[in-house]
Amino acid sequence: MSIGLIGKKLGMTQRFFENGESLPVTILKIEKAKVVDIINKDKRGYTAILIGYGHVKNSKLTKQMKGFYSKKSQEPKKILKEFRTVNIEDYKPGTEINLEVLKDKKYVDVRAKTIGKGFAGSMKRHNFSGMRASHGVSISHRAHGSTGQCQDPGKVFKGKKMAGHMGAKFRTTLGLEVVETDLENSLLYLKGAIPGSKNSFVEIQEAVKKKNKSTIHDRIKKYKASLDEMKSVKKEKKKKGKDESQKIDKSSSTMEKK
Repeated sequence: MSIGLIGKKLGMTQRFFENGESLPVTILKIEKAKVVDIINKDKRGYTAILIGYGHVKNSKLTKQMKGFYSKKSQEPKKILKEFRTVNIEDYKPGTEINLEVLKDKKYVDVRAKTIGKGFAGSMKRHNFSGMRASHGVSISHRAHGSTGQCQDPGKVFKGKKMAGHMGAKFRTTLGLEVVETDLENSLLYLKGAIPGSKNSFVEIQEAVKKKNKSTIHDRIKKYKASLDEMKSVKKEKKKKGKDESQKIDKSSSTMEKK
């Protein structure tokens, strides 16, 4: 498991590129992180790094957390996240982790809490088609219909798709393309949409699944290479045209002399 970051979702916009493409992009403000604690195998049976994000007032901490931070001699952090890693020797308590962790990565996985929709019906929650809107249906146009069976087994099974609380659940979006990494302003531009509302915190990690798709940077490189080829072909054509014109001038001059 690779070390990840936590960012704040600022919103969505559109980016235009040299090759004429326009991509929908989500902007994430990356929070500066610090290593709070290093977990050895002797402690819990695995090696991991505890990383803290954001700032929180000391008055908002519980007594247990105040004791924890004072023991580690670290500033109190708003969010604590644990990442399992093999090479814990590279990290020490207090070391900073920033956007450079994802500098050369092409794809990332993002985990965030979806927007809460409250109590939703079966049509909105599960995309049911509903009942007929014409004659024969009374009052129950958007109802989900029968949920149970007859005498045997005569009950509603667990997990039956019905109306209920929708959204406000953690969901992971896999394989989002990294369009740009702004190290100065600590901004990350990802292609497409990300779960969660504006100003909500999201977890970012290196993509688990490998992709063979071409990224926007690969397509821009191809576009530039094709432009260079076109320019070189034009130059060659111009040179050939000049050489042919010079040959014609020489031949005409020799004919005049004769």
